[in-house]
This record gives sequence, structure tokens and C-alpha cells, in this order.
Amino acid sequence: MNCLLCEQKLASIPSWQSLFDIETSSLICGNCSKSFERVDIKEEGDIVDHITSIYTYNEPMREYLHQFKFLQDVALAGVFANELRGELARKDAIIVPIPMHPKKKIERTFAHVEEMLVAAGIPFEDLLMKTNTEVMGEKTREERLAMQNLFVIKPGSDIQNTTYILVDDIYTTGTTLRQAAAVLKEAGADRVEAVTLIRAEN
Repeated sequence: MNCLLCEQKLASIPSWQSLFDIETSSLICGNCSKSFERVDIKEEGDIVDHITSIYTYNEPMREYLHQFKFLQDVALAGVFANELRGELARKDAIIVPIPMHPKKKIERTFAHVEEMLVAAGIPFEDLLMKTNTEVMGEKTREERLAMQNLFVIKPGSDIQNTTYILVDDIYTTGTTLRQAAAVLKEAGADRVEAVTLIRAEN
């Protein structure tokens, strides 16, 4: 098998974790893996009670996101499966991916955050609907902060008095997470946390 990013042949080194199916075999080589810079930010928030971000937004990560999301390379969904599973391996919380607008999902052919969770074998509930098609990455910081009413609860969803963990690919200003958390809390959630693969400078 070759690395999904640089296409170099992968060295196959079995581990005891893989024997018990608690670790996913790496889809990328050691050199590509080392190019991603971990930040492991954990901080308390206001509307979002706790936020965890795993990696920084460096050039290799930018290239990965471009290939995964915009070139629609869905095979890359599992690249960070182990890292996401490590942060989301909890029994006391409901995992909720940040959704795409239905029109955007049709354009891109798949919902990238949901695909990452599926690849990691992480159960989740699709509870939110995005209300507009605007792309956060195309807006200035001020425009992102000024955006309102990005999400609604999906009809028929039962929001419980428990902990929810929002999952998104990238955190920039935090507007997306705060608005999603506010909607969940207004509907009855007791606590809302968040995990993002990437933390970008805002």
C-alpha cells in the first residue's frame, strides 16, 4: 500500500493495537505524518464549555484539506482516525458533527466531517442543519464574527439534558462552534464541548 499523500510505499509494521482492532493502520507515511504539527490546545469557553484542537494549520495541513475537501478525495477521511478516536473515546457524551448545507453537500459529494467520524468508527448523531450556503473560509474575521443564525435543530431531533461534543475540521474565530452550541443549549443540552482537527490563526 502507498501513502495517500506522497504515494511512497508504506512500511507494514504490525502492532499489538492492530491485533485487537483498536488502532487503524496508517494511511500515510512517517514523513507525511511528521509534517503535521500538533498543538493539542485545550481551553475552557463560554458558550462552548470546553474546546480541544489537535493540529495547527500549517502548509501540509492546508494541502491535506484542499485534497480532501475540494478535490473530493474521500479516501483521506481516515488519515486522522486514531487522533480523533483518542479525543472522542467517551461513553458519556453524544457526538455531533458540524453539518454542511445540503446544497454544498451535493456540490462536494460528501460531508467531510461525517466521513472522518465514519472512518474513525465513531458513532454520531446528525442533529443540526445549516441554514445558509456561505463559506466561512471566504470571509474576513469581522464578517465571520458578525454572522448569525447559522444552524437550527433538525426536525424530529430529541435534545437531551446531557453533554454533546461538536466536531469540526477547523477552528478559526469559533463562530461556527459557538452558534451550534447555543442552538443545542437552547434546545435543552446541559453541556456542549467541541473537538476540531485544526486550530488556525484568526
